[in-house]
Amino acid sequence: MDMRIHVLIYSVIFLPMAAAFLSYAIGRLQKSIRDYFADAMTGLTFALTLCMFLLAQADGFPDVSAEIPYLCGMGLHFTLDGFRALYSVIAAFMWFMSTLFSKEYFAHYHNRNRYYLFLLLTLGATQGVFLSADFYTTFIFFEIMSFTSYMWVAHDERRESLRAAATYLAVAVIGGLVMLMGIFLLYDVTGTLFFRDLSGAYATYGLTDALDASHLQLWFAGLCLLFGFGAKAGAFPLHIWLPKAHPVAPAPASALLSGILTKAGMYGILILTAYIFLGDTAWGCLILALGVCTMVIGAVLALFSVDLKRTLACSSVSQIGFILVGVGMSGLLGNENLLAIRGSLLHMVNHSLIKLVLFMAAGVVFMNVHKLDLNDIRGFGHGKPLLNYIFLMGALGIGGIPLWNGYISKTLIHESIVEYISLTAAGHVPPIFGIGTLRAIEWVFLASGGLTVAYMTKLYVALFIEKNADADVQHGFDALKGKYMNKTSAFSLAFGATLLLVMGFLPNTVMDSMANLGQKFMQVQENAAIPAVAYFSPGNMKGAAISLAIGAVVYLAIVRLWLMHNKKVYLNRWNKHLDLENLVYRPLLLRILPFLFGVICRVLDSLVDTAVVFLRKTIYRDSKLPHELAEGTALTHMAACMMNGFQLLGNKTWYRKQPRKVDYDHKLAMVHEEWRENSAMIGRSMSFGLLLFCIGLVLMIAYLFVMDIF
Repeated sequence: MDMRIHVLIYSVIFLPMAAAFLSYAIGRLQKSIRDYFADAMTGLTFALTLCMFLLAQADGFPDVSAEIPYLCGMGLHFTLDGFRALYSVIAAFMWFMSTLFSKEYFAHYHNRNRYYLFLLLTLGATQGVFLSADFYTTFIFFEIMSFTSYMWVAHDERRESLRAAATYLAVAVIGGLVMLMGIFLLYDVTGTLFFRDLSGAYATYGLTDALDASHLQLWFAGLCLLFGFGAKAGAFPLHIWLPKAHPVAPAPASALLSGILTKAGMYGILILTAYIFLGDTAWGCLILALGVCTMVIGAVLALFSVDLKRTLACSSVSQIGFILVGVGMSGLLGNENLLAIRGSLLHMVNHSLIKLVLFMAAGVVFMNVHKLDLNDIRGFGHGKPLLNYIFLMGALGIGGIPLWNGYISKTLIHESIVEYISLTAAGHVPPIFGIGTLRAIEWVFLASGGLTVAYMTKLYVALFIEKNADADVQHGFDALKGKYMNKTSAFSLAFGATLLLVMGFLPNTVMDSMANLGQKFMQVQENAAIPAVAYFSPGNMKGAAISLAIGAVVYLAIVRLWLMHNKKVYLNRWNKHLDLENLVYRPLLLRILPFLFGVICRVLDSLVDTAVVFLRKTIYRDSKLPHELAEGTALTHMAACMMNGFQLLGNKTWYRKQPRKVDYDHKLAMVHEEWRENSAMIGRSMSFGLLLFCIGLVLMIAYLFVMDIF
């Protein structure tokens, strides 16, 4: 069985990568065959991951490890367990649905060959991240994924697309470099990069002395890795790329950027929390603080936005915050963290599937109207029941409405906060926060859920209830009934939307089974009792009811009264000067830091010159020459003096009738200058370098031969 699992692991990673280049070659000949080939390859990858998922669900299934030794120096290592199998199949499913939709979406696009090339490359890289068994393998595929997905953002090649792509690439590259530094530090202090060997690293290096060098280095390594993974996840303050990249990227790519690539970052944060910093309450506090900030900021940005895809992108930032809150609570609750772990894992899954539906629904709007501003697309969904159903399923799911999947995961995370408050009040856990602070965190969580309801209501009402202010435009929208997407696109969207309802309607059958698969990955004790959660009890539905009430108040009092003009025009009242990228990051990286380092380099350069001059004037004083040579060197001057002497002797003897008048001083100086220039040209040439290399190689071989003889 191990061999079959190994083949499956290698296939889901490297088969799409190989198929990417084949699809490009096919596309050069026949574009329609290329489209079907891409559909077939993503479908085949989904089938292979589904096989892995079914095997991983079998009772007594052992964790399977696979490796490719020596590749990339340290070799590539993979493993398969329940959680990895789950996210592998979710990623492949989303790629398959997105590829099916891409055929219609890109019907009138240029550079489709390039898009499919990088679509398949990114699929293989993403599978490599989720199946990785050590930080080195994760880093390799993480960087491949970052560079290949960059082409999605830059696909349109418009000015705003290239700017957003530059931001995305800058965040990815800086995050990758910082992550690599974290890997160096981690390997230096622990001697391993394997996740299984790092389990309990905090207990080994962090409990002896808070000021111990190993403890500090472990924390520095963790912070560097958190920076890299948080940049990809879209956590505050590194979330700046999401609101910029999603609106300009093609909708199928936006669905994958939001639904899967952000989860690759969350995958790394889960590893850090569940393995290296297991039991470290300080780490739990850090993740919780990042989660609260990310959750609120994303929701506020989404509420103010009047661009359909930008709103969904800011919503992704907020939902990543919800997941981080759950991960932070799992770090604080210690052995009582089962609710937080299950909620975090399930909300990762839910958000992936919800954003697949919502971004592809936004893609349907864009490919018909080619606009995203709510004032321009207002009323597009009027009289389109299928699109209405698809978007409504996603909106209800992300809003945490009972009977939809988002409600289940948000309820578990909320209950983990309530549980921590109860344990703190009873004195069962260290009182890191006061009860008032914990209550405030709970209300911020519920209020963020309310903001989610408000901005999704804003989108739904604008698209499906209101009509466009321009009667001719609305008439054009109404004329698209039954013609706004083909059957393949309709299937991919409707199937994904129905999943959200099924998952929420059958939480104990579907959602709990998914959560069970992730417990071993999150280092939950095997004998831990799985709590029986009554998801639809009045106590659990109370939190959802509070969020709904907050959402209704925000929508009616803020959206309808303040963010709209006469209830006819949606207004963007967000101050453009509060853009974190333009306000902080670009000035810091492009002006302030170059200026400071330029000043430092100039000062250091001047110090070196000053030191050299000082030494030459004092210790290493130059010897005074009686006169400076006009040309040549001392050697040429000496030789010229001798030759001029012989010339003078000859002129007085055998050359007396025809004396010679040659200035050997100048002549030898010119010969020396020509020789010096030729030598410099030869020394700088590639031929000279190759000649020296060959001489060195011959000498080395001769030396090895002689040593072998003796």
